[in-house]
Amino acid sequence: METGEGTEETPLPLALTRFQLSEEYGFLLPDPLTELPAPYGPWMEIAHDLPQLIASHRLRSQVHQMPQLSTRHLRGREELHLAHLVLSFITMGYIWQEGEEGTVKVLPRNLAIPFWEVSQVLGLPPILSHADFVLANWRRKDPNRNLDTIISLPGGESLRGFILVTLLVEKAAVPGIKAIVRGIHAILQLDEETLHQALQELAEAIGDMSKALKRMHDYVDPAVFYAVIRIFLSGWKDNPAMPQGLVYEGVSEEPMAYSGGSAAQSTVLHAFDEFLGIRHSGESTAFLHRMRDYMPPPHRAFVEEIGRAPSLKQHVLSSGDARLCAAFNRCVSALADFRSYHITIVTKYITVAAAKAKAGRAEPGDRAGPSAGKPPSALETKGTGGSHIFSFLKSVRDTTREGMISA
Repeated sequence: METGEGTEETPLPLALTRFQLSEEYGFLLPDPLTELPAPYGPWMEIAHDLPQLIASHRLRSQVHQMPQLSTRHLRGREELHLAHLVLSFITMGYIWQEGEEGTVKVLPRNLAIPFWEVSQVLGLPPILSHADFVLANWRRKDPNRNLDTIISLPGGESLRGFILVTLLVEKAAVPGIKAIVRGIHAILQLDEETLHQALQELAEAIGDMSKALKRMHDYVDPAVFYAVIRIFLSGWKDNPAMPQGLVYEGVSEEPMAYSGGSAAQSTVLHAFDEFLGIRHSGESTAFLHRMRDYMPPPHRAFVEEIGRAPSLKQHVLSSGDARLCAAFNRCVSALADFRSYHITIVTKYITVAAAKAKAGRAEPGDRAGPSAGKPPSALETKGTGGSHIFSFLKSVRDTTREGMISA
């Protein structure tokens, strides 16, 4: 399942292929599979019908009738990632089918055992994470390269928009990821010209990520996101709706607790923080480091490798080069601006949407189906990953700004 090491006799310390990273797609899974082999038809059938099964309250009964399938026929990273995507989406639908007041305490063995086995092989947790929801959940719909999701949940076009806009943010980051690799090599070779160019490319990539994020307004209805979509991204750690966690039947008799999907599970910003030497507060750092457990292990290893590289900030400071210093500060400023804009999005899609829902004015547009019922209240002030969302986001944005080099 590991990708090749490349043909160099001594591979560069940060060669992308060593970390299952793609030159074209970065952390995204390149051209994910959209169908599993024939023996897994029962999983695919349920997965492709999830929005309807959840809306008609039939998903749980369908899962109970699902055969117990062995994972031993799954071959290679792509099949394993699709299996994890499919099982994670079915799991989220199963748990949240009846909303936050109708949760279950046990995931049945015919779902829990294969989900656990696939998770163990991939080094991912047995819950929906950013690696499933975005990185492995895209396909080309037609020859014009229009994109679509592979598996869906309630939320119609807004859910599709939310996933694909997040994917476009990941794609916009790719030149920045490559700039980090070039920048670290430039520091090692004391090549200031290449380092300056790499920093310019990184700042530009972060700016492009902000532009991509702005498209959220065009494709995602805040009422649908808040009242319909958000609960399906929620986990069973730090969630008042599931204080005991979840028993994975046939895996463990004790309940286990996992955080829901979160933007903090995207490897991109972790990589940028490490490269730029951004240091967050103790509480924020603890949460961010816990979110690394939800990344594919090779991606986590990439971030750790950046952390072991010579310090960019120290290099810029000791160089006394005003051009390098200005380029470094442009990167930090762009990253702080991106985080500020993320706060704007969260305010619109959670705080304002919550207030409207409470006032009874929320009118989910988008064919949301019957499950667009009572909006969840358990996570009003928390992110789906379980963090206290605004204090976390503002703290991380402010500590990013503090990472600038003062003149």
